[in-house]
Amino acid sequence: MNKKVGVLIANLGTPDAPTAQAIKPYLRQFLSDPRVVDLPKWRWWPILNGLILPKRSKRVAKNYQAVWTAQGSPLLATSLQQKQALQDYFTDKNQNIIVELGMTYGNPSMQSAVQKLTDLKVEKIIVLPLYPQYSSTTTASVLDAFAQALKSQRHIVPFEFIHSYHLDEHYINALANSIRAQMQEDDFLLFSYHGIPVRYEQLGDYYPEHCRQTTLAVVDKLGLVETQWNMTFQSRFGKEEWLQPYTDEFMQTAAKKGIEKLAVICPGFSADCLETLEEIDQENRGYFLENGGKRYQYIPALNASKAHIEMMANLVIRRLAHD
Repeated sequence: MNKKVGVLIANLGTPDAPTAQAIKPYLRQFLSDPRVVDLPKWRWWPILNGLILPKRSKRVAKNYQAVWTAQGSPLLATSLQQKQALQDYFTDKNQNIIVELGMTYGNPSMQSAVQKLTDLKVEKIIVLPLYPQYSSTTTASVLDAFAQALKSQRHIVPFEFIHSYHLDEHYINALANSIRAQMQEDDFLLFSYHGIPVRYEQLGDYYPEHCRQTTLAVVDKLGLVETQWNMTFQSRFGKEEWLQPYTDEFMQTAAKKGIEKLAVICPGFSADCLETLEEIDQENRGYFLENGGKRYQYIPALNASKAHIEMMANLVIRRLAHD
């Protein structure tokens, strides 16, 4: 392939530091996105700026401090590893492909990633949001940010947008193999996905169906029966009803239902982050063990594993096959 192609891998984003001062502008950008919170601005912004940001920034800062690394936030550190590993993969295959990382919120921004690819004179851009299951709150927000970045460009090159890959064979196999390697034979397997308000599903967001399809594909690959697994949703906030069952409530009642040995995987997260390392591996571990659980195993995200990088590369190469 002679054409120079840019691959833009995208994820949610992260604050620059685990402090309330750094987290406040990050949360403001995130929670001001109408894809995330769709209330009218006149109603939402006074609540956001007057109540939520002052309190939530301090609380979230403590959570980030519990998982922060020498390389920065876990999400950023892993995303940079993914970018380099994917670039190395294409270089080893003699593919004329440049990989950049852009975040919907925070740094490195989508704008900076698009500008880098433009400066390198790529002839096509493939945008790969690292969200296996489509949601208007995540995948569509990447599309919005990418479109916004293009507004400053006169010379817009052709581009493709990878919508989702929740049933991609390489993705399902990578998840199944990861589970096999770390789950013990007598563990109950829990699939925990980030939640969205039920109202969003009612308005047409088919994210919950994508989650169910991923889960059933992995369960089938592993040969599990109904009594060996469940699927829940985490990370809700506010008073509105979110997708159920709720992960934290499952953790608090599991042992009473006879589930004392638990393995948890979060297939919707392509990189470990606050929601997996602090919320699942720490907070929810506590809920489970404090309420009678005996053994708890968090199965890490696919991160920069060889199987995950090869899956990403395969998604891109398939898009280029007909160029």
